Amino acid sequence: MNDAKRLNKYISESGFCSRREADKLIAANRVTINSKVPELGTKVLPGDIVKVDGNQIGTTANDKSDRVYIAYNKPIGITCTTERHVKGNIIDAIKHKERIFPIGRLDKPSEGLIFLTSDGDIVNKILRAENAHEKEYVVTVDKPISQTFINRMSNGIPLEELGKTTKKCKVKKLDSHTFNIILTQGLNRQIRRMCTYLGYEVQTLKRVRIMNIKLDVPVGKYREFTKDEIKTLNTLLEDSTKTFQAKQSRNRRKN
Repeated sequence: MNDAKRLNKYISESGFCSRREADKLIAANRVTINSKVPELGTKVLPGDIVKVDGNQIGTTANDKSDRVYIAYNKPIGITCTTERHVKGNIIDAIKHKERIFPIGRLDKPSEGLIFLTSDGDIVNKILRAENAHEKEYVVTVDKPISQTFINRMSNGIPLEELGKTTKKCKVKKLDSHTFNIILTQGLNRQIRRMCTYLGYEVQTLKRVRIMNIKLDVPVGKYREFTKDEIKTLNTLLEDSTKTFQAKQSRNRRKN
């Protein structure tokens, strides 16, 4: 039984989708194991045949050498969804030959760096706020930036509509209307909501870095990660958990 894998992990490692999306497919009865519809949490054994919508899912190489990792400079107007019926979806915009999906999202009016991959197993490791991976942005607002604005943005903003207060972050004024901000959270429209709370309106928002990878391709273009970038990324992700429960369990074992 040591070779058994949870079904959502098996699907995500195949490059078909993320674990979260795999759970949705399983719940919708779109997945079968050996022609039978499984439950959430079912384990896949060596030799089992897993299919999604009748199409067989293959296993991945142990070293993930067959996985795709790309950095894309998303233009304004592109929507970060894999739903092909959505006009301006990111999959049609990129036209990659492999089946890939975005890690996280950038709002339609925002631009800049976003990762896409066929490795569903790393998605939550990068995205979960508990793992505190940095994402850096350059933002222009509609009126002059004060030191009070910088201080308040840095120390946390209450977002009542989300029921949360943003974590402390690094904010630096670049010019009268532009600032740099480094977040370890990924709340919905976080920077825009923070600015609105302080009476500012975002004019432009560009993500320029995720973890160790910087934006270095023209708008609308992408490139594959280098071997060194993948190595560094994996090192940064070594201590990351895929779920908050997993981190709690690990901390209990340490104490």
